[in-house]
Amino acid sequence: MKRVLLSEFPMIDPETYRTRLGTAVDEDVEIEVAPLGSTERLIDAAQGFDAVVTDINTPVTAEAIAALSPELDVVVRSAVGVDNVDVAAAADAGVTVTRVPDYCTDEVATHSVSLLLSCLRSLKAYDDAVATGGWSWEDGRPIRRLRASTVGLLSFGPIAQRAAEQLSGFDAELVAYDPFADAEAMDPYGVEKVEFDELFDRSDHVAVYAPLTDSTRGMVDADALARLTPDSVVVNVGRGPVIDEDALLDALDSGTIKAAGLDVLAEEPPADDPLVGRPDTVVTPHAAWYSEDAYDDLNRSAADDVAAVLNGEVPAGRVDPDADWV
Repeated sequence: MKRVLLSEFPMIDPETYRTRLGTAVDEDVEIEVAPLGSTERLIDAAQGFDAVVTDINTPVTAEAIAALSPELDVVVRSAVGVDNVDVAAAADAGVTVTRVPDYCTDEVATHSVSLLLSCLRSLKAYDDAVATGGWSWEDGRPIRRLRASTVGLLSFGPIAQRAAEQLSGFDAELVAYDPFADAEAMDPYGVEKVEFDELFDRSDHVAVYAPLTDSTRGMVDADALARLTPDSVVVNVGRGPVIDEDALLDALDSGTIKAAGLDVLAEEPPADDPLVGRPDTVVTPHAAWYSEDAYDDLNRSAADDVAAVLNGEVPAGRVDPDADWV
């Protein structure tokens, strides 16, 4: 009998796991659902399980890996990122870590462009003004054209690549910084590879797609933001801590930049975050990934990875612990 623990989390659909594991795994499978949300609850709930499907709010630390070994075979991160999983500790313990890297590529790319356009075109200001009896184009001033502007992409993985394809229709110049992507990989998308400082020096707007690692934490700091202009929009659909939020708040307060579109924050959900509710920010609840199609793809792919590991196979979403981005 194989045992699988699912986090009680809205992105994780137990019925999909029951259906797919019931037919794909060579042995009988027992599936349980438990509220996690902390390392302590994970350790308490997951004793004796072969697989754990976890969520963004549950740190899977080296301590947790040690406490759940040797029974634990796989930790499934039901998302693209694995920044809350100690992949190195899992590898040392012989535990496979998997993720679902491509279930929401189109959704997040589209959301990033939507945030950019919403901020650029002052949609929030216009909507608020009309709702209170206004009817003037001046309520959204100033607005600059996207055409012929430069949009900087911070990281150039599949989501940023899809966003580049979408932005190409606006006739904007595109530049990107990503130390793990060479210029030849960017050329087909009409994107020029630049260094980090140059990205902010040249860009009218910046969209952040970077995962959270030791090297990306806080990389968009006061110095980087100071290189932008009072017409600039900053978008973040990567991870909240990639941007120094104090520096972002200062840049908005001082008029160094025009607006920010944020799907991710340093603390989620936010507690009295001063970036929320401002007239110059558009904040969405880490929802860029969502469509019904993406939800279905996520659960099917993650369940299939669980089945592969329980059958002694290599899962499609296996995270390489030696990868540069981990």
